[in-house]
Amino acid sequence: MRAYTLGEWGSSGEDPTLIQDIAKAISGQYNAISCYEKLARLAPTEEERRQIMEIRQDEINHYREFCQIYIRLTGKQPQITAEPCPDDYQEGLEFALKDEQKTVDFYLDIADKTRDPSIKKAFTRAAHDEQNHAVWFLYFWTKHGRCRCKQT
Repeated sequence: MRAYTLGEWGSSGEDPTLIQDIAKAISGQYNAISCYEKLARLAPTEEERRQIMEIRQDEINHYREFCQIYIRLTGKQPQITAEPCPDDYQEGLEFALKDEQKTVDFYLDIADKTRDPSIKKAFTRAAHDEQNHAVWFLYFWTKHGRCRCKQT
């Protein structure tokens, strides 16, 4: 990480790009909450519906925690950028799997950028949760035969 002069940091003492990344994380959580509600309604079994709703609850918890962090750093409410979610269950699983996996690295990058131990802890914990979510979505996706792996 490069050294910053005091003038390059926001009033919170954090790198302004960190604040933008947290805002992006909040939008991502908001969209996951909405998407996973849709996926749960489309789920073919009660087991999958329950697990997706448990994942959705994790996302709600992350959303709330990230919003609190953002408000503490900026004094403002975050702006949400809505994104679509597939209408097909299997496509939704693949979409969620890829998104969760990308999010792991994004959250670890945020944790690495911050000077604040509470932010570091929140995003590191969320990255672990996102990895767990990705495993569940991968399980459901492969269970329904959507893995495009070549059979030999």
